Amino acid sequence: MTTLGTASAEPGEIDTGRLEVGETRDGSSFGLPVAVINGAEPGKTLYMQAASDGDELNGVGVISRVVPRLDPAELSGTILIVGIVNYHAFQVAEHRNPIDDTKMNRAYPGNENGTSSERIAAATFDVGTRADLILDLHQGSTSRMIDEVRVRCGKRHRLYEDCLELAKAFDCGYVLDQKGPDGQLARAAPDEGVPTVDPELGGCVGWDEESIRKGVDGVFNVLTHYGFLDGTFELTRQTRANSFEQYGAPGGGLVRLTKDLGDRVSRDEVLFELTTPFGEPKDSVTADTDGILWRTRRLPQVASGEYVCSVGTDVDSY
Repeated sequence: MTTLGTASAEPGEIDTGRLEVGETRDGSSFGLPVAVINGAEPGKTLYMQAASDGDELNGVGVISRVVPRLDPAELSGTILIVGIVNYHAFQVAEHRNPIDDTKMNRAYPGNENGTSSERIAAATFDVGTRADLILDLHQGSTSRMIDEVRVRCGKRHRLYEDCLELAKAFDCGYVLDQKGPDGQLARAAPDEGVPTVDPELGGCVGWDEESIRKGVDGVFNVLTHYGFLDGTFELTRQTRANSFEQYGAPGGGLVRLTKDLGDRVSRDEVLFELTTPFGEPKDSVTADTDGILWRTRRLPQVASGEYVCSVGTDVDSY
């Protein structure tokens, strides 16, 4: 029997339930939606979670499509899932937990006696560290972003190669290999011996079917590569950026990007132009170095200094 919150499954079974993590402002308890898929045969354990940032919904879309396709009778090992991590932010479609104004993916490993976010992080971290592998499903919030996987443990970490392999198995095509900030699950869990990556599945308002499809494919790639499902999966080379450069607007107006997401960018090449509302040219911004257009703002209007785009730099493949 494998149990997660109120969900319990014998080998060959699946169950869903709730993982209680606290109380709302009226004193009623609340729990995160969880699932246990317990394979008929023994094997590894995979932990997946989504929506640790409450407006990043593509991961919820992935899980809602993956779980109905899983047959425990055909599975070796166990899959543990928390479908929505940032309960309070999800309810109001916000990025940060409105109870403590905290970005959940800066709260790991958490504190069971701490703030709302720290308590949720502690509860989900406890689940994740029961596993052999972790997929922490994200997206570029409401910005536009290529589909990528982030390796956040840092190149000197003892699990660095394992995390790189997991990112390669997910097979989005693009990998950001850059040590993440403190408090990220993909930083904290490898310290406990669990290879962890966070797929960043595009970016949109609501969810994007193409990014969700890539995420579903990525999950099944991982399940096949690590022996949860029968079959073979051939690892292919991934385009890797090792750092970012961010660009802001030199003034206010309307932005016209000159490149599409995923396009190669050369040093001194124009990234975007700035115009008045009447289309009159005001300024243009060029790339400081070679790279790939990785992320852009969604809305065209900007104020002085406002974020416009990011270029992935120090690009190679592995």
